[in-house]
Amino acid sequence: MNARRRRVHAKLAALPGVRPVRRPVRPGGDDAFDVYYVRTGRKSAHPLVVVPGGPGAASIALYRTFRRHAALAGLDVIMVEHRGVGLSRHDDSGADLPPDALTVDAVVDDVAAVLDDAGVERADVYGASYGSYLAAGIGVRHPGRVRSMVLDSPLLSADDIVDVRAQVRRVLWDGAAGPGVAAKVRQLVARGGLTSEGLLLTIGLYELAGPETLRRQLDLLLAGRDRLWKLAETVTKFVTERRTAFHHEPDLVERIAFRELNYGAVPDGEPLDPAVALRGMATGDVEFVAEPYDLPSAMPGFSWPTAVISGGRDLTTPPAVARRVAELIPDAVLVELPTAGHSILDIREHAALEICKAVSAGRISELPSRGGELDTMPANLSMRLLVGAIAVAARVESAVPGAAPKTECPTS
Repeated sequence: MNARRRRVHAKLAALPGVRPVRRPVRPGGDDAFDVYYVRTGRKSAHPLVVVPGGPGAASIALYRTFRRHAALAGLDVIMVEHRGVGLSRHDDSGADLPPDALTVDAVVDDVAAVLDDAGVERADVYGASYGSYLAAGIGVRHPGRVRSMVLDSPLLSADDIVDVRAQVRRVLWDGAAGPGVAAKVRQLVARGGLTSEGLLLTIGLYELAGPETLRRQLDLLLAGRDRLWKLAETVTKFVTERRTAFHHEPDLVERIAFRELNYGAVPDGEPLDPAVALRGMATGDVEFVAEPYDLPSAMPGFSWPTAVISGGRDLTTPPAVARRVAELIPDAVLVELPTAGHSILDIREHAALEICKAVSAGRISELPSRGGELDTMPANLSMRLLVGAIAVAARVESAVPGAAPKTECPTS
C-alpha cells in the first residue's frame, strides 16, 4: 500500500460508523486481516444490510450519499466493504489479498461476521445484481440471520447467460426495442461497426435512456458521425474497466466473476454476445470453474419474505431471470419497473429507498401494486445529467453541416 493510499485509507476508516472486523485471510487459516463495514442511521433490532453489485464496487466511499439519504428516511443501514476491494483490499502487511482468499463463500461469511460484531441477530438483506447472489448466499449459509430479503436485478446461476443473450437479441436484433433499432443494429454488425465496447454502450443506452435515444445515436453512427459514439465508448470503457481506488476495484475480485459466476461464458458464435465483451474486459483467466451454490435447489427452502425487483429494460440480468427467481422462492413477490434498467439501487435511488422503507416496515406484500408508482420516480441526478448530456450532444452533432438526413429504417 503506497503512502497516498494509506492516507485515504486512514481518512475513510475514521469516518463515523466505520469499523474493522478481524477475518481469516483463508478459511481455517492463521493469517487474518481487517474487513471494514459502516453503519449509519438510528440503530434498530433489524438493520438493512445493503450489498452492491460488481464484483468490484466498494461500499464505504461509493455509497455515502445513498446512506445519508437512507438515514434521513429513518433507515438503519449496514454496508460491508467487500474483501479485495477498498478498505478491505490488503492484509496486515499492506499487500493485496492472495487470489485464493477471494471467494463467494468467504465474502458471505464476512457479512455474517459483521452482523456478529454489530450485535445483530437477524437483518433485512438487500442485494443488487452480483450483490443479489451474495444475499442469496447468506440465505444458503446463514439462514438464521435473515429476516427478509430484496433481490434487485438478481443473478440466479451460471446459466443466466442463456437468458441474457436471448433478451439482448430479442430487443436489439429482432425488433423488440421498437421501430428502426434492430435494422440499424443489423446494419452496423454487417459493416463490422459494432465493437464489443459498442455493444456494452448500446445496452447501456437502451437501459438508461430508452429506445428513442438509442435510435438517434445509431442514426449518427450509420451516417458516419461517430465522434460522439467513440467518445461514449471511451467513457464506457473508462467506467467499466478502470480501477478507481476505494470506489471501483475489480482487478482482484474479477476471479469471482469468471471462476464462480461464469461472467465470461464461452461465446456462442452468434451476433450480440455480451460474453465476448466481458471476456475482453478481463485482466486474468476467464474460464469458469464452478459456482458455489445451487440456488435453484436452495431457493425453495427460503422461508422469509422476499421481494424480487426487475427493470423492464434490464438487458444485464433480464426479467426472465427475475421471474424465475420469484417463482422459486415461496411467496416471493415480483416488483416490476417497466422503464427501468439494471440495478434499481444504482439508477433509481428514490425507488430503492421506498422499497427499503417498505421492507424495514414489514410491508413487502404491498410492493407489487406499487410498481407503476416506483417506476415514475426520478432516476438518480447523475443518471439524468448523463442522459441529458447525451441527448444534447446528439442534437448538436446532428446539426453540424454535412450530417446525413434522418432516415427511418423498417423494423427487421
